[in-house]
Order: sequence, then structure tokens, then C-alpha cells
Amino acid sequence: MNIIAPSELLINNDGSIFHLHLKPEELSDTVILVGDPGRVELVASFFDSKEFVRSSREFVTITGSYKGKRMTVLSTGIGTDNIDIVVNELDALANIDLKTRMPKEKHKNLTLLRIGTSGAIQPEIPLGSYVLSHISIGCDGLLNWYKNRNSVSVLEMEEAFVKHFEWLPELPAPYFARASSKLIDAMKDITIKGLTISAAGFYGPQGRVLRLPLAIPDMISRFESFEYEGQKITNFEMEGSALAGLAALLGHDAATVCCIIANRHLHESQPEYKHFVSKLIELSLERLAKL
Repeated sequence: MNIIAPSELLINNDGSIFHLHLKPEELSDTVILVGDPGRVELVASFFDSKEFVRSSREFVTITGSYKGKRMTVLSTGIGTDNIDIVVNELDALANIDLKTRMPKEKHKNLTLLRIGTSGAIQPEIPLGSYVLSHISIGCDGLLNWYKNRNSVSVLEMEEAFVKHFEWLPELPAPYFARASSKLIDAMKDITIKGLTISAAGFYGPQGRVLRLPLAIPDMISRFESFEYEGQKITNFEMEGSALAGLAALLGHDAATVCCIIANRHLHESQPEYKHFVSKLIELSLERLAKL
């Protein structure tokens, strides 16, 4: 095994990983990911105890204990580019010796569950429901930068989607990443099975028009009408594809579960959604504590 150069693996003077400012011993094997830094404290409010609070840029971390199980909650900010940073640095903390800069001989498996909010695409998905993304459709292109992306992608569905959507050559090639079967099984009785678009932005990439026209004006209807072996696209979010894809390549269990706070087909939204998110957090912690 080769030593990883300082230019590739950046370590702070205190021995912590560059962006997250965490040390290996500060990370638990079970990690809850949230987009909003303000939501970290909400998740940690359910903990029985807290070891520390760390803040660096948009990355806020609390490690503590819930019903006897050590857990870490970490904010990622918005977008798959941030997920690229977070997942790679979490894996480095778990599987690289930061002192010798060499991968560890024994691989450590992390459980990564992202809890977020989302907009439904299909009209029958009610506001306040919970969708777990069994498959996430990456429209951002991030996983295409990594070798072996095909090994963790659902290639037949990917091909059918590109054909149905009449995918523009100017767009990044989409990828279809599966969630961890362990997390799917743990959450299946409280969630809707999701085939989820991970968009590369909030406005144009999700079909919203302010002052700029869209390259694909009917993109929402194209998403809504796609069907493959009885599965339809359920919802939009912005991080799940990179999380599922990178975790699978690195040998971790990961999934994204979202509270539906809007329905794009019905043009409805639920402004009073915080109690639904709070309940989702509590349910998720209960399931993670049993794994």
C-alpha cells in the first residue's frame, strides 16, 4: 500500500480531517446526515448524552448516545459536491491511518442515513409522508468521476431513463445508485418506496422558472411519466445519489429518507412541516439504535 500524499489527504495541525475538523476517535460507526446545520441540534436533542459540538463552515457535528448506541449527527450543506467531501472524509476517518497516511488493513463499515426534506412528483404521494430512496437518480454527474461507477449503478433502468427522457448531450450522464438493503429493511414499514431524482440545483434542475427559461420546459412531465418495471419517479432532492453511490463504492451502508413537504404535480406545499420532520428523526433514531 502506498502512502497518501499531503496534497491528496489534507490533515489539520491538530490531527483532524481537513473540512470536517473531526478526529477518528470522535466519529461513531452510525452517522445521521442532515443538510441544514440548524437541524443538527434538533437531531441531537433526542440524544441521551453529547460528547462534543464541532463547527467548521457548513459542517456541524455532534457525537453522542441514543438509547445506549453511540451516534454522530453531521450537517452537509446543500448539494452532491458537499456529499463528495463528507463521504470521502468520513471514510478516511474510518479506514485510513491519519498518522501514517496509509489505508488500514481491516475495513470499517459505516452506517450513513441522510434525513431530509423533499418535493413529491407523483400526485398520490401525500404531504407529510416519508419516502426512502431505494434508488437515487444522479443528475449531477459526480459519480462519473470515479472508477467502477457501473458496478453500483442500475444500468438497465439508467438506459431506459435516458431513452424515455430524451436526455440532452449537454447534460451530465445520469447514474442510478441503490440504497443499502440493510437500511431499506429497517425503514420499510414507515416509508414509501422511492425512485428519487437527485437534482444538480434547486431551480432550473428541478423545473422551477424565475427569470431564466428552461432547456427542457416539460421536464417535470417527463420525470413523472417515466416507468420501469412498475416503478415511477417519486420525488426530488439534492444529495442522495452521491451518498448512495460513493458509500457503495467505499463499502458502507447508506440511504436517504425524506419528509415530503411539497407536491410538484399538485402545486401544493406544507409550510408547517417541522413536526413531521421531528417525528421522522425520532423514528429513524429508533431504527438505527436497533441495527
